[in-house]
Amino acid sequence: MRTTELVSGFRQSAPYVNAHRGKTFVVMLGGEAIMQPGIRSIINDVALLNSLGIKVVLVYGARPQINQALRNAGLEPQYHNRIRVTDDDSFRLIKQVAGALQLDITARLSMSLSNTPMQGAQINVVSGNFVIAQPLGVDEGVDYFHSGKVRRIDTAGIRRQLDNNGIVLMGPIAASVTGESFNLTAEEIATQVAIRLKADKMIGFNDVGGIVGENGEITAELMPNMAEHILYELEQQEDHCVGTAAFLRAAVTACRAGVPRCHLVSYAEDGSLLQELFSRDGIGTQIVTESAEKLRRAVISDIGGILDLIRPLEQQGLLVRRSREQLEMEIDYFTLIERDGLVIGCAALYPFPEENVGEFACLAVHPDYRDADRGTTLLKSVIQQARQRKYDRLFALTTRSIHWFLEQGFELVTVDDLPAQKKQLYNYQRRSKILALDL
Repeated sequence: MRTTELVSGFRQSAPYVNAHRGKTFVVMLGGEAIMQPGIRSIINDVALLNSLGIKVVLVYGARPQINQALRNAGLEPQYHNRIRVTDDDSFRLIKQVAGALQLDITARLSMSLSNTPMQGAQINVVSGNFVIAQPLGVDEGVDYFHSGKVRRIDTAGIRRQLDNNGIVLMGPIAASVTGESFNLTAEEIATQVAIRLKADKMIGFNDVGGIVGENGEITAELMPNMAEHILYELEQQEDHCVGTAAFLRAAVTACRAGVPRCHLVSYAEDGSLLQELFSRDGIGTQIVTESAEKLRRAVISDIGGILDLIRPLEQQGLLVRRSREQLEMEIDYFTLIERDGLVIGCAALYPFPEENVGEFACLAVHPDYRDADRGTTLLKSVIQQARQRKYDRLFALTTRSIHWFLEQGFELVTVDDLPAQKKQLYNYQRRSKILALDL
């Protein structure tokens, strides 16, 4: 029987379902996303995250809706240093807009019709005074009036609701200890909630599905420093997307405060949130925490570190012996993980261009660093390199790590499936198992 796309996709997503279960995600739904025709699908997907055991805090914004409401009332939106000035007349409208959106989102999350993806779902949507605000006051002679910032967050109260399998819904209006209300940005609320909850992810949306690189493609991953550089360049453009810039600023702050990953995905492409979270390659841009470890291509000065790493495995018969001279000639094939100047992991991609395939070889990780799945990190890097070269297949030979390769999606093949040159060099006494991954 032929395996359907549904079955294949379900199987491929299973590891990510298991990995995300019990984790805390802060999802920032900007006003731009809420205006889109696909907002129903986005909210359905957020509800699906909850159904899969993910703890979800949903923070919504209303920037374009507020601006439109102000203009309809004959009021021009006022800003100072990119922060809204919220006078009395503006605030009355802002509270109306924010309140209406909260009711609309709650209603959508409560939907459970038989012909919708949320059939049978019983989602408890909780809103409340989880954020305590304080006024921004006066800056450079400009009074912000009812514009505020986060003073305190009731993390214990939020966790209680998340532990009860509820979705916590937060908007841009928050109360203060004096009983007043203030207008905050969704980005600040989402950032501070993510930081103080020690969330595993913060997720935002824009029109293009991430950060577009120089080649016109979505940049898969950014460190905070690079994201900050892109943010600076973005803000120099008069017609830049305010929502994208705001999310980048929030993501840089969150990552530097300990949130491991911030994702930016498309609100225009149906299912982009699920594709980003439950597929191997993702679809958007991740801003990730800077690390003392670096994944990079090897250079000739790394020969000593690579030899120190692979010699013990060669002596155990786990790796084929390579001389220093051979390594010097093949150094361009190697990728390594370096930590504080120490080579703690390496792997190689040997090319067989005639058959348009590559060999994943010489995988080694320092014994002190084998508890963080660095082998998988190296494999993903080699797979990416192979795909950039447009190889059809990646193969590997192993005597001990068969199950690990099978877990990574490889399949057992025969000697006859090897490239001609590799087939001639195959050691029948060593009897290595041959595994291949279609790219």
